[in-house]
Amino acid sequence: MREPHVIGDWQECSDEHAGLRIRVHRLETAEPPRGRDDAAEGLTYFRFRVTVENRGGDVVDIHLEDGQLDIRTGSDGESAFLDWRNSQFIEGFDLYPLRRATAVLYAAAPESCLHLVDIQVQVKAGEEWADRYLWSGDLSTPDGMPEAGARPGDVSEMLAGQISTFLREQAERGPS
Repeated sequence: MREPHVIGDWQECSDEHAGLRIRVHRLETAEPPRGRDDAAEGLTYFRFRVTVENRGGDVVDIHLEDGQLDIRTGSDGESAFLDWRNSQFIEGFDLYPLRRATAVLYAAAPESCLHLVDIQVQVKAGEEWADRYLWSGDLSTPDGMPEAGARPGDVSEMLAGQISTFLREQAERGPS
């Protein structure tokens, strides 16, 4: 079972993109620097960062634009408004080994849906697309981290969540 990554976790790319790492981090409510878009009236703005790191030996041409992101909020996974005018994308940046490039993105959604934010990213490296990766967070808690003991998407009702809970409880009890 594939679970989303928690906001802040690094994801290692594989196959032809080995050496690249991606993460979504610093999910927080914030007003956009150039003012609110009219389409976001009545919505709560938030911002997050997407960082790409090159741990490989070659220079990689990185692209991360609005069409490569999908942001869903709330239990029903409704689409959030991505404010491309205020966001700073990565457009054709030569990422050298041991360097990072970060995009700062602004989005908006109804405040009642910010308890669950899913951000899916698919970076383009050169002419090839990397796999899509999903991160999940919660804007109603500090640092966008899910509540303690809970994984995003209410996994506790599923078998995998029950197993994780059992193993965590066993680890807390220590050896018998």
